[in-house]
Amino acid sequence: MEPGSDDFLPPPECPVFEPSWAEFRDPLGYIAKIRPIAEKSGICKIRPPADWQPPFAVEVDNFRFTPRIQRLNELEAQTRVKLNYLDQIAKFWEIQGSSLKIPNVERRILDLYSLSKIVVEEGGYEAICKDRRWARVAQRLNYPPGKNIGSLLRSHYERIVYPYEMYQSGANLVQCNTRPFDNEEKDKEYKPHSIPLRQSVQPSKFNSYGRRAKRLQPDPEPTEEDIEKNPELKKLQIYGAGPKMMGLGLMAKDKTLRKKELLCSLPDKEGPECPPTVVVKEESGGDMKVEPASPKTYLESKEELSHSPEPCTKMTMRLRRNHSNAQFIESYVCRMCSRGDEDDKLLLCDGCDDNYHIFCLLPPLPEIPKGVWRCPKCVMAECKRPPEAFGFEQATREYTLQSFGEMADSFKADYFNMPVHMVPTELVEKEFWRLVNSIEEDVTVEYGADIHSKEFGSGFPVSDSKRHLTPEEEEYATSGWNLNVMPVLEQSVLCHINADISGMKVPWLYVGMVFSAFCWHIEDHWSYSINYLHWGEPKTWYGVPSLAAEHLEEVMKKLTPELFDSQPDLLHQLVTLMNPNTLMSHGVPVVRTNQCAGEFVITFPRAYHSGFNQGYNFAEAVNFCTADWLPAGRQCIEHYRRLRRYCVFSHEELICKMAACPEKLDLNLAAAVHKEMFIMVQEERRLRKALLEKGITEAEREAFELLPDDERQCIKCKTTCFLSALACYDCPDGLVCLSHINDLCKCSSSRQYLRYRYTLDELPAMLHKLKVRAESFDTWANKVRVALEVEDGRKRSLEELRALESEARERRFPNSELLQRLKNCLSEAEACVSRALGLVSGQEAGYGITSPHRVADVQMTLAELRAFLDQMSNLPCAMHQIGDVKGVLEQVEAYQAEAREALASLPSSPGLLQSLLERGRQLGVEVPEAQQLQRQVEQARWLDEVKRTLAPSARRGTLAVMRGLLVAGASVAPSPAVDKARAELQELLTIAERWEEKAHLCLEARQKHPPATLEAIIHEAENIPVHLPNIQALKEALAKARAWIADVDEIQNGDHYPCLDDLEGLVAVGRDLPVGLEELRQLELQVLTAHSWREKASKTFLKKNSCYTLLEVLCPCADAGSDSTKRSRWMEKELGLYKSDTELLGLSAQDLRDPGSVIVAFKEGEQKEKEGILQLRRTNSAKPGPLASSTAAASANSICVCGQVPAGAGALRCDLCQDWFHGRCVSVPRLLNSLRPSPPSSPLLAWWEWDTKFLCPLCMRSRRPRLETILALLVALQRLPVRLPEGEALQCLTERAISWQGRARQALASEDVSALLGRLTELRQRLQAEPRPQEPPTLLPSAPASDPLREGSGKDMPKAQGLENGDSVTSPEKVAPGEGSGKRDLELLSSLLPQLTGPVLELPEATRAPLEELMLEGDLLEVTLDENHSIWQLLQAGQPPDLERIRTLLELEKAERHGSRGRGRALERRRRRKVDRGGEGDDPAREELEPKRVRSSGPEAEEAQEEEELEEETGAEGPPQPLPTTGSPSTQENQNGLESAPGASSGPSAPFSTLTPRLPVPCPQQPPQQQS
Repeated sequence: MEPGSDDFLPPPECPVFEPSWAEFRDPLGYIAKIRPIAEKSGICKIRPPADWQPPFAVEVDNFRFTPRIQRLNELEAQTRVKLNYLDQIAKFWEIQGSSLKIPNVERRILDLYSLSKIVVEEGGYEAICKDRRWARVAQRLNYPPGKNIGSLLRSHYERIVYPYEMYQSGANLVQCNTRPFDNEEKDKEYKPHSIPLRQSVQPSKFNSYGRRAKRLQPDPEPTEEDIEKNPELKKLQIYGAGPKMMGLGLMAKDKTLRKKELLCSLPDKEGPECPPTVVVKEESGGDMKVEPASPKTYLESKEELSHSPEPCTKMTMRLRRNHSNAQFIESYVCRMCSRGDEDDKLLLCDGCDDNYHIFCLLPPLPEIPKGVWRCPKCVMAECKRPPEAFGFEQATREYTLQSFGEMADSFKADYFNMPVHMVPTELVEKEFWRLVNSIEEDVTVEYGADIHSKEFGSGFPVSDSKRHLTPEEEEYATSGWNLNVMPVLEQSVLCHINADISGMKVPWLYVGMVFSAFCWHIEDHWSYSINYLHWGEPKTWYGVPSLAAEHLEEVMKKLTPELFDSQPDLLHQLVTLMNPNTLMSHGVPVVRTNQCAGEFVITFPRAYHSGFNQGYNFAEAVNFCTADWLPAGRQCIEHYRRLRRYCVFSHEELICKMAACPEKLDLNLAAAVHKEMFIMVQEERRLRKALLEKGITEAEREAFELLPDDERQCIKCKTTCFLSALACYDCPDGLVCLSHINDLCKCSSSRQYLRYRYTLDELPAMLHKLKVRAESFDTWANKVRVALEVEDGRKRSLEELRALESEARERRFPNSELLQRLKNCLSEAEACVSRALGLVSGQEAGYGITSPHRVADVQMTLAELRAFLDQMSNLPCAMHQIGDVKGVLEQVEAYQAEAREALASLPSSPGLLQSLLERGRQLGVEVPEAQQLQRQVEQARWLDEVKRTLAPSARRGTLAVMRGLLVAGASVAPSPAVDKARAELQELLTIAERWEEKAHLCLEARQKHPPATLEAIIHEAENIPVHLPNIQALKEALAKARAWIADVDEIQNGDHYPCLDDLEGLVAVGRDLPVGLEELRQLELQVLTAHSWREKASKTFLKKNSCYTLLEVLCPCADAGSDSTKRSRWMEKELGLYKSDTELLGLSAQDLRDPGSVIVAFKEGEQKEKEGILQLRRTNSAKPGPLASSTAAASANSICVCGQVPAGAGALRCDLCQDWFHGRCVSVPRLLNSLRPSPPSSPLLAWWEWDTKFLCPLCMRSRRPRLETILALLVALQRLPVRLPEGEALQCLTERAISWQGRARQALASEDVSALLGRLTELRQRLQAEPRPQEPPTLLPSAPASDPLREGSGKDMPKAQGLENGDSVTSPEKVAPGEGSGKRDLELLSSLLPQLTGPVLELPEATRAPLEELMLEGDLLEVTLDENHSIWQLLQAGQPPDLERIRTLLELEKAERHGSRGRGRALERRRRRKVDRGGEGDDPAREELEPKRVRSSGPEAEEAQEEEELEEETGAEGPPQPLPTTGSPSTQENQNGLESAPGASSGPSAPFSTLTPRLPVPCPQQPPQQQS
């Protein structure tokens, strides 16, 4: 038994080669190189270099093919023998009208073939029965012992096989009176079971790709319904009609055999019609029951059976009883006993009409059988008829590559139940051989094999006119590994065949799917083959070396003789496989490999190979023949002769064609062809001699190559004739080769004649040409050897050697070692000639003069020159340039002697040494003495350069020059003079670097040195004869320092104090100088003092975050006359785009240095300011009020600082410029602050003393400190040795204020005004004396509004701690009463408004006008004066009370207090959060970082700071913050420049005013309480 699928062992792997790129460029050369190793395995695999990836050139859309159908279990030889045996035995029983049913033993189908073979091997049926050896038969069939299987096998053998074996042996015809069997034609219509019928077995659906499930043993009497329902029973109905077994009954079936359902459900496949099936029924009696048969032919009965609904067609015995004709009666006799009696027992054969007694048959029949019956003779004839030759069918469907791939992938995925790329190759291999060896399972696949690339296109790019190739495709189209190119390479034999032999010279294409196989075969003419897998899944190969080819054939013939008996050339048909394990078990060496995409597989001559595909892939294959194939090709022709197989081409024609043009042959090929030609000529002579001996003398020349192959084939051995053939004049249709001259015809030898291609004289001539070609290399090699080794003592010329090299190239001699030696000799000789010419021509041109750059390129040393001369002398080539080289050598040696003499007499003159050196350069050869001369010349030059550099009169060199001389001195030839000069240079360089470092430290050090120290350093460094950059820089710095000192002296000794700008410029210059300057410290102190004074003055005058400079505030506003100009200028100041007042005064930077220019400009500015404000008042007075329904143009309306027109209630008019503003957008006076009761306080009804004066932020640009504060600043200014523009402007402002104060006091002291003031005093006292029950008791004391000292210096300022309770408002409990009292105060004031009457004084116009003018000038002053307030009270008392303004101020204060209350709550929440976070306010480090101003201000300062932080957090979310109040004395307390806390305002309303959020207005609108 063959090994099971689980026992399949993969053979060893074949050799795998990976050539380098150099090896890969010569395909046939590389194959010849690996042949000694690879041909021992028969096949090998080659992996190209990784980047060799030819593009796939097939036009996929146009590629259509029809594949072949392969039934796997018909491919294997032993399995096919079993199937053929089953066909025969099934046909044996079918002829007799019975259907074969294969029994099931031990859950598997009984192998009838193996059972029959084993019975024969064990001695036959009788012997086994006699010796009771059926148990041994069961054991050999691999059945388990002990189950009485032997008896069961004997029963099956007797019923099924034994009758067939008896018929095969003819035992049942021993007593038959034979006569010539003349009924052959009767059964020609019957065709043995065709190949498609073998698909009839239904495979099991209960197993996967592993081993199929065991067969179930059938029931004793299965019915038709059982068979239909039970798939296992269906599987047992295998091969058509079967035997009538003894003890089995017949139950007919009206259906034809179903095809066995394939694992591969291929499209468009329909099987042929199957013959009827008769089911054998086993009966208990053990006898065969046969129903009578009708006298119809077999085919008729077949047709009737296939359409009959009845269980079985009745067939009657054809008895000849009632006929009177004697001849007719004669024919009705038994062929066994020759008697005609008992005619009721006489049985008529439906095949030959012979008669047999049923009791004369062996075995005898108990009764007349039913159905068709044939006699033993007919049965034997049918069973022994040879089967049809096996081959593959073509599929009926045409595929494209895409449709075939979809089908193939779907089949594989369904079969293995997993994705195709995940199926292991080992699993596919085992399953393939299991299916191939199985007679139970029938799997059908399709294989697109032997597709002609000429018709469908090659997978490689091909150079033709059909399409244009890209450069990459062109490269692969000409590659030797392109399968279209390899067969016709120059070293290939097939290139000498003109015809395009498909499959040999022209590649074939192969499109495979899983399990599709190619069977064991060798290539036509035993040629090489090469296969390339373009893409797809691997292809598994098996190979056997050529040495074992005959052994493989013997094993296959031994194991399957039945196949080879009917088909001797079976292995040439590529239709037969045999398990590699079976071959290996019989000693055949087998190797295997998996060919992956992009890999080559090569098979060697007569190497059997087979294999199968692992899945969907595309491969291409072609044959090729090299010189070493020629002997194998000749042996193949002899082998074909014995097999009578047709040749693909004539081997003799190929040899002669190559011999006819020997010069075109490769040398190795010529030698091989000569050897083959010699053997062929010798054989031809022998054959023609035998022809003469037979007496055939007629001959005729024939150009066989012009004849079709079928017209020149030997009728005996089918070989294709070329050199000669024997023909007959009387039989012109045939000819024979000279090896079969006796098989031509029976005609006389005189009628036969020789047809020849060449005469026997022409063949030796061709042979001689081949010999010359083959031996031409030896002749050439001898000439080369003599020339190279100078064997005859004569050196060849260069031209002669070139001629030998050209001959080798023209004759295409192989690249041998001798040819390489010749090429090397030529290359060396040509290089020597070129070098010698360069040497001589360079001498003539003069190296040192005309081409100094060439010296380094061509100069050689003296030793090299001598070696070069020796090289030229030793070359086997005569060169006339050798004389020139000798002349150069002589010149060099003479020069060498002269140079030595000059060096020996040192010190020689530098001129002599230089001339010698120049002469040496012109020689073109490097002489050792020339180098010594060069060193001496360089030494002299270096010493001279040092001497010039250090000379006192020379220009001082830099440190780099000194270092360069030292470096150059290191390469100069040593001598005492050189050493001394280097020491001096090194010492000088060290000193210079030390002084340079010292100067560098002076320039870079933080501690600056005085000028005297630097002068000493510079003086000492002057003695060093080297240019020192740092010393030079130090010298320049010292010169700048002296110039700076001179400038300081000049500016300090001038007519005026120096200006601050000049001093700052000198300080900046002095700080940049690397020199310590005493004057610099004095200047820095002066500048610092001046800056300190300016800062103090700025704090005194400027509001917080003011956009004006101090100088602008101190100077008069010269352009105050234009409202639009003033307003736009104020906006420009806010945006940083303004021009300073000093520029508007027409003062340049130089004018500011002249005190006289400043005073004159100031006076002019005062006048312009006064005129401008008067013009502005007139303009603004004409503008409509906010409550008037003005119809004027928009440009005539007032514009608030917010950019909007003030309209409706809440607008205030500036008392100076008469322009209107929103009360919420500017700082307004606070009435409550001016009405707090204090010891000298005014009564509530003294309304003219209420703080209702309002100046807009455009008119009031500063804090307006008191005159006493300004005088203190002027005293400090007098102590400054520096002039500041601000100081001179302050002096002018002070003079202007004092002048105005004098005029104001004079006016107030006049008689009229004094009387008016007295009247006001009396009125105040009278009001004060009146009872005031409605006055609120909660008014806190504050500074009196009319206190002339309220805005004095810090000493006169009321303290913040002077509140009623001595505490600041820091908690809600303390704030709440203040809030209530303030609200009541405001309500009280509102209730008093109707009681206010006026004017209380009568001011005559003569008195009013001067006072109003003084008031105007006083409001323009940026100084607070008491006289200004007194004049304002007089003017107020002389007119009715401005109830509208008072009402507006009260409303604004109410709104402010309401907003302050919300801010107080937010502050309290913020304090609580701080406490919750861990008391951050108590952090001492933070307290240390806070300004002293804040820390010294107590709780009020802390509260104000928290208010500011809250403003930063809340942004613009709160109510608007009031602008600073202007003009009111009560609001000027903190504007004196002293750093009082924001909480120092008198009264409880101070916190509320500071907590009012800011409006989106410019910086002058900040409250004064927050300015410092």
